[in-house]
Amino acid sequence: MSAKNESSIAQMSFQGNTYIGLFSFSSDKICILGRGIAKKHIPKIKDVMKVDVIESTFLGTQLAGIFIGGNSKGIVVSSMLEDDEIKALEKHAKVLVLDSKHNAMGNLILANDKGCIVSPYLKKYAGKIGEFLGVLAETGTISGLEVVGSLAACNNSGCIVHPSAEKKELEMIERVLGVKAEKATNNFGSRWVRSGVIVNSNGFIAGEDTSGPEMGVMAEAFG
Repeated sequence: MSAKNESSIAQMSFQGNTYIGLFSFSSDKICILGRGIAKKHIPKIKDVMKVDVIESTFLGTQLAGIFIGGNSKGIVVSSMLEDDEIKALEKHAKVLVLDSKHNAMGNLILANDKGCIVSPYLKKYAGKIGEFLGVLAETGTISGLEVVGSLAACNNSGCIVHPSAEKKELEMIERVLGVKAEKATNNFGSRWVRSGVIVNSNGFIAGEDTSGPEMGVMAEAFG
């Protein structure tokens, strides 16, 4: 592995929790973390992701990965977030606030800078989300489930997907996101792959329990 590749891949846990994706949102423009969850790791995250890192809270929690969806153009959150939390995010990114009964936008939106797949739960907002993110947005499922944002993780080069994803779902991901989709696991067998990784086009960070073979699959998938 070259020095360049080594600097673009890492493994870590946040306060002993290897499901680091729950606490983070990343794009090619920014990385957002739950406040205080990864303070000592921020320099390394900046080094790998090569973007600014900001910290915030989400309904008083550190779960950035659950509450934020989006891409480099902007982020999507629920109106259920506190006003001061939304204003804090607006200082660093364009923010689309959806008045939806569903608040876990990170679990319901799978997007890169080429396309967006939206959960059926957000079907009526698909056009608005796509316009805001500057991409085509389509409604779909993964493994027959509506939580598309938690069952896959992508950048502008590739996408890792829950191992039970159907062929037609993989084809949809590849068509809409414009990347190759690979079935994968992380954190030594976890199928909820988004929860175990932080990724953008510059690199990725996997949960500390991720095995060597799993790291290899992700490195290949993310380019």
